[in-house]
Amino acid sequence: MIINSTNLAILNQAFNAAFKGAFAVVKPMSGAIAMPVPSSTREEKYGWLGATTRFREWIGDRQIQNLKAHDYSIKNKTFENTVGVPREDIEDDQYGVYTPLVQQLGQDAALHPDQLVFQLLVAGDSTLCYDGQYFFDTDHPVGKQGAEASVSNHGGGAGTPWYLLDTSKVVKPIILQKRRDYQLTSKTDLKDDNVFDRKEYVWGVDARLNVGFGLWQTAYMSKQALDATNYGAARAAMMSFKSDAGQPLAITPKLLLVPPSLEKAALELTQAERLANGADNVYRNSAEVLVCPWLV
Repeated sequence: MIINSTNLAILNQAFNAAFKGAFAVVKPMSGAIAMPVPSSTREEKYGWLGATTRFREWIGDRQIQNLKAHDYSIKNKTFENTVGVPREDIEDDQYGVYTPLVQQLGQDAALHPDQLVFQLLVAGDSTLCYDGQYFFDTDHPVGKQGAEASVSNHGGGAGTPWYLLDTSKVVKPIILQKRRDYQLTSKTDLKDDNVFDRKEYVWGVDARLNVGFGLWQTAYMSKQALDATNYGAARAAMMSFKSDAGQPLAITPKLLLVPPSLEKAALELTQAERLANGADNVYRNSAEVLVCPWLV
């Protein structure tokens, strides 16, 4: 191919189409547990997390609910992924072999939120959430100030972790904060340093976003064996969770999230008609199973 601005523009269009096409067909798993939030600045504050309201019969004047404010914020970060193509390959019409690489950039971009979301979830027993405790912890303070009780959303144990989640609420377990979406940019001008100095054309993707924790009451982690006893204890604990003000949250576990090594145990627990001892499986269809390859 003759190297000129016209041909390079055509090449950029082809690579952009390859990127967008691959990006569009990917279905990220994180959408099941993450709440997307648009961002318009460097940092977003979520002081309202933990604040819940409750309807009352309207007698007399309205009662303004004084909601506890938390100092919790998520700072946006910038991420990039870049590839280079030698000038000789463009001149020799070999750029077609790089189309799959650009398509891979598109897939990587579409799956990057998954990477961030599930990495954060795995670190939930060592990362703070809005109430100053680890997201998965044994002593979340619940109740009016001065009369708090410690509540646990951590089942303990030392085995492979599994997660039970309520994904029906507006506020999900994870917040996916997006400042600028993924975009493919090229450096193909003959005067660009990468072309002039290194004979290399560059295509790169970048985006600004970050993740943080939502409501800890919508999630439960256990490292105990995934069996009927521990699963039932997790369900019972979650459904009894209350808000910061001590009011029932009506939590309903909907999703059992497991790594590939626990797929069989999860499916048997939620889909089998009978248990190994022949008894009826009371937890059949009690939750959807999501096997996540990021949890390894």
